[in-house]
Amino acid sequence: MTTGGTPRLITPEPLAGEAPQDAALRPLRFADLIGQGEVKANLQVFVQAARQRGEALDHLLLCGPPGLGKTTLAHLVANELGVQLHATSGPAIERKDMAGILSHLEPRDVLFIDEIHRLSAVVEEILYPAMEDFKIDFVVRGGADARAFQLNLPRFTLIGATTRTGLLTGPMRDRFGILARLEFYSVAELEQVIARAAGLLGIRCEKSGAAEIARRARGTPRVANRLLRRVRDFAEVDGSGVVDEAIARHALGRLGIDENGFDAMDRRLLEALAVKFGGGPVGLETLGAALGEQPDTLEQVYEPYLLQQGFLQRTSRGRVPTPRAYELLGLPQPAADSKQGALF
Repeated sequence: MTTGGTPRLITPEPLAGEAPQDAALRPLRFADLIGQGEVKANLQVFVQAARQRGEALDHLLLCGPPGLGKTTLAHLVANELGVQLHATSGPAIERKDMAGILSHLEPRDVLFIDEIHRLSAVVEEILYPAMEDFKIDFVVRGGADARAFQLNLPRFTLIGATTRTGLLTGPMRDRFGILARLEFYSVAELEQVIARAAGLLGIRCEKSGAAEIARRARGTPRVANRLLRRVRDFAEVDGSGVVDEAIARHALGRLGIDENGFDAMDRRLLEALAVKFGGGPVGLETLGAALGEQPDTLEQVYEPYLLQQGFLQRTSRGRVPTPRAYELLGLPQPAADSKQGALF
């Protein structure tokens, strides 16, 4: 904790399933954050206003594809507010866990729930009064001896992160006062991310090497940092130890990452649509079965970038490849099918 609202910097601990290297690269202040300009600028205003009033920040919902910095922003907000961050994830929380977490919050603390769309209905029912009235109800014992108690909570900030905004219930979504949608990064922004990470990791990285990695990083900082570490391995074993354009091309080629940032699964997905299913449309469950991959993984990990880059479309009847996909695969484009349905 801090006094007088002065931000305190905490070296972030890895969250469940997060590599320690990723946590070490996480920015600690808004000034260190690259990209997400509009979201960052707005959050700076909201955080400064909350600090000036000595109040808890409004509840904040962060949404967008994986790897764009939702967890990073949650840590930044807590650091800039000068309060403690308590992190958990939706699938891991049970009713008794939620009550315990809420009862241990200090005034203005930040509670971060990753994958908040996967909260159970029981846990959501606890959160509704906690978010709105800062109270939770307990029932002690049962039957004729049951007694209800109400616990007052300090005013806190709930930050929820989700890749599936549409799966949030209406009552939960409506209780967030701030909504921030994170967008894919530009190549120029990713070059800055890679240069910063290289400096922190002690990697000798030339601008040309950073640019080559950035072009193939799928618009995602997490992917860029992961590729940088793998290219470093090739640079140390097959090169001079310096990450330049030549070694980056060599390493990424060995990893099966093409110039669009697509890996083997991206190409298999597009080939299945264009060849195996004759251009579609194909339902997500069918596509997942054909590829041996979970439909949720296809929808959350692979589809967003393919959609954003214009290689895939969702129609009312299923997924279809675009002309760019046929061009990438070196296949002739079939005649347009008027039955594919309108885009949504």
